[in-house]
Amino acid sequence: MHSPLAITMGDPAGIGPEIIAKLYRGLQSNGVVVIGDVGVMQRACSLVGGVHVHEIHAVGDAYPAEAMPVLQAGSVPQDLALGKVSAEAGKAAYAAIICAIELAQSGQISGIVTAPIHKESLKLAGITEPGHTEILAKKTGTEHFGMMLANDELRVMLVSIHVPLSQAIALVTFKNVLNTIKLAHQGCLAFGVAQPRIAVAGLNPHAGENGQFGREEIESIAPAIVAAKAQGFNTTGPFAPDTIFMRARKGEFDCVIAQYHDQGLIPVKYLGVERGVNVTIGLPFVRTSVDHGTAFDLAGTGKADESSLVYALRVAEKMIMLKS
Repeated sequence: MHSPLAITMGDPAGIGPEIIAKLYRGLQSNGVVVIGDVGVMQRACSLVGGVHVHEIHAVGDAYPAEAMPVLQAGSVPQDLALGKVSAEAGKAAYAAIICAIELAQSGQISGIVTAPIHKESLKLAGITEPGHTEILAKKTGTEHFGMMLANDELRVMLVSIHVPLSQAIALVTFKNVLNTIKLAHQGCLAFGVAQPRIAVAGLNPHAGENGQFGREEIESIAPAIVAAKAQGFNTTGPFAPDTIFMRARKGEFDCVIAQYHDQGLIPVKYLGVERGVNVTIGLPFVRTSVDHGTAFDLAGTGKADESSLVYALRVAEKMIMLKS
């Protein structure tokens, strides 16, 4: 029997609390606790109906099976405006993440599922890391980590994450591509793929067309693929970015290495964010997340869709089961 999973509240001004409340309407306990502000979660439960909050003071405290157990982390002003960027919201979201990390590192929880945060609110709160992935890596001392986006049809691993496109191009190096291939292999194993087939997308149109449209494929990407093969990884490419995702979707590959953020996220999200999950590979514990943002325009309306959060929770449960 593994320890409980935890869901972090996300940005309290966004849809995170609402989709968590909607998830709990049909959850019936299931060993999942929420980390965040009790008042925020109470308001979200009142908005959607059908579930009530039970504050706990430690993981393992008893609570009614039909209730949402919430462990207080940080604090949120009662008059916090929904749908707006603020330092207060960023501080509260960050506090929940840090609490979850500490609980995971001490073994009190088996993994973390994160609701969406707003990067501008984090910045206003004085947080230097641009997103969940970087916060988790820094606080756990994880040097080699990466973001894998997945749904029922695609798995995509990114060479670079939250950086400007001009910097992302500079990050397409032999070392970074090789490390990403290794992380993709590790991620596929965590998903239960016994012999992962990794395909690598090129950076440039037509994967560079033998140097006509850029030399990154020749100088960095192809040598990394050769090195990965020599180390026993089933890796092929570089392939034209405009067709590689279609080939993977048809079952030819188990994971695609994308060279930058949008190259990988666009095809996954086009298939539907409600079926997508973001997984941080390389951490000492399982972490999954929704495949969408804070949707400030929907905050407080009761219209937010919890499907991606449900999917992220199910994936986390499966990964923990395979790990144990």
